[in-house]
Amino acid sequence: MTTRERVGISEFKVAAGPAVLVTYGLGSCLGITLYDPEQRIGGLAHTLLPKPKTGMDTSRMSKFVDSAIRSMADELVAMGAARERLEAKVFGGANMFEAFQEWSGEGIGQRNIASARATLEELEIPLVAEDVGGNFGRTLVFDLESGKVIVKSVREQRETEF
Repeated sequence: MTTRERVGISEFKVAAGPAVLVTYGLGSCLGITLYDPEQRIGGLAHTLLPKPKTGMDTSRMSKFVDSAIRSMADELVAMGAARERLEAKVFGGANMFEAFQEWSGEGIGQRNIASARATLEELEIPLVAEDVGGNFGRTLVFDLESGKVIVKSVREQRETEF
């Protein structure tokens, strides 16, 4: 029987196939997957903010896009993944608070997306798929046996495989 694990907000989990990692309610948050297709080892992070600001509580580093990606990659390598084989997929980053974006000029979702792309580029981890932006929530189902991610959106009435 396949193990199905829930990844909550500001968490990440790593596992090996045939496990399935699931996260719900991605709005402006990002769901980020890292995967080694040869070893069938991967991780899923549900991140809240791009990076910590001065004075922020950093006790839960998986809350932040940049540190979650780094920590997840390190844990995957410790499990036997090869850093040079890791592939990333990014989901979410929706504009859920239009009034705030009008005031600030850029929404938190867009800043999260930019942080993920920059961190992945810095770590030389290829971004092989993304489903980002919009103004709707997403649920992710990450199958570690195949490396496929199913993205479900009730509002958009769609289910897409990446």
